[in-house]
Amino acid sequence: MPESRMPPRKLHIKSYGCQMNVYDAQRMADTLAPEGYVETASAEGADLVILNTCHIREKASEKVYSELGRLRAAKEQAARDGRGMNIVVAGCVAQAEGEEIIRRAPVVDVVVGPQSYHHLPQLLARAKTCGRALETEFPVADKFGFLPQPSRQAIRARGISAFVTVQEGCDKFCTFCVVPYTRGAEASRPVAKVIDDVRRLADNGVREITLIGQNVNAYHGEGSDGRPWPFGKLLYRLAGIPGIVRLRYSTSHPRDVEDTLIDAHRDLDALMPFVHLPVQSGSDRILAAMNRRHTADDYRRVIDRFRDARPDIAFSSDFIVGFPGEAEEDFAATLALVGQIGYAAAYSFKYSPRPGTPAADMQETVSTADMDQRLVQLQNLIDSQQSAFNRTALGRTIDVLFDRPGRKPGQIVGRTPYLQPAHVEASDAIIGQVLPVTVASLERYSLFGTLASQPASGEPSNHAATGGAQFQTTAGV
Repeated sequence: MPESRMPPRKLHIKSYGCQMNVYDAQRMADTLAPEGYVETASAEGADLVILNTCHIREKASEKVYSELGRLRAAKEQAARDGRGMNIVVAGCVAQAEGEEIIRRAPVVDVVVGPQSYHHLPQLLARAKTCGRALETEFPVADKFGFLPQPSRQAIRARGISAFVTVQEGCDKFCTFCVVPYTRGAEASRPVAKVIDDVRRLADNGVREITLIGQNVNAYHGEGSDGRPWPFGKLLYRLAGIPGIVRLRYSTSHPRDVEDTLIDAHRDLDALMPFVHLPVQSGSDRILAAMNRRHTADDYRRVIDRFRDARPDIAFSSDFIVGFPGEAEEDFAATLALVGQIGYAAAYSFKYSPRPGTPAADMQETVSTADMDQRLVQLQNLIDSQQSAFNRTALGRTIDVLFDRPGRKPGQIVGRTPYLQPAHVEASDAIIGQVLPVTVASLERYSLFGTLASQPASGEPSNHAATGGAQFQTTAGV
């Protein structure tokens, strides 16, 4: 059958872990679209299945091999039905364990690292000829120069919020982290390329951009003046692009918070007053063992700089409990820091060693029982702070960017500046608009309310995309 008359091939991508992987999955789909692949929600019946893996979380490799076991049965069933199914392992587990995946999982056709997925069509062709294909090198060429732009239809189908990668890799070498080994050294995209991406998204209905990178505020891309631009300067430039009403970014490092970023939070209405700023521990001794290169007081001073510039700003963070050598007094210092900062949300995890990282060789381990107890204690404190923060929304009017229909008929859902889901009864014509919502009730982490003003039918709202409610996050929130 001529290729132009071939039916579309079905592509299923399952992504694990970080926002970068969500973005990478979309770019893989864009790369494979010219090859006739159309995304499907189910692995069963797919012609190509990609596991886009993450090596940050505990037992990442085991989860991949478990999933491959299930896919083997699906691939065997496809063969019995007289059709083929290709399986690809991509992402950070692929980068870290490429040869091992090839050895342990014969069901896999292609293994490709996160810096090489733009070669997927060639790798699939190589696998068809040679049986299998592996590419986990760090190429000299910038992959972004080879990735096709998403189609207008793809952009619109993905909704009004989008991720844009501006920076990849990390030079910090925290002792617990595999990112420098799986994503490589810090590299930043040129300002002009980022602007082109954001303009294209805005022209096709995207209203909210989240700039992402392993260490996003270490951004130093070449600007129009030929000099490296700091991250804050990039935000000023993007805030002026018509159609973009909200800017966010993730993930940041406390050591890379420079003055232009603080000024951007002071000056830019489009820049949301919610920052994810991982600290990992409140103990200086443990921070040193982690090679974080900042102290707890350094972190507190960074928080104070943000709050001085934007009093309604709120924070989320990452914490590791049970890092090798963590004593009770170290964990107590973490609890004290959490109590002093007051978080709107946070992510906390038990330490688990990553092969090849310095921390994996540390001998002074913490017992599982102690880690479990500390994690519960920390998460209870964080949950209480998040609940208290959410309660401050009751009775207030807050700006919400509406992005999708809710689960119930007639319900539309959006996000506050602090990423809280907010539900109202309204027409889906408000999707893509920023509108004020008066909050009447809470349910777990979601807000429920009514529109404080009605938009003009079919017209985008010109309501300011700022916080609406003035939240003050202080110790004891």
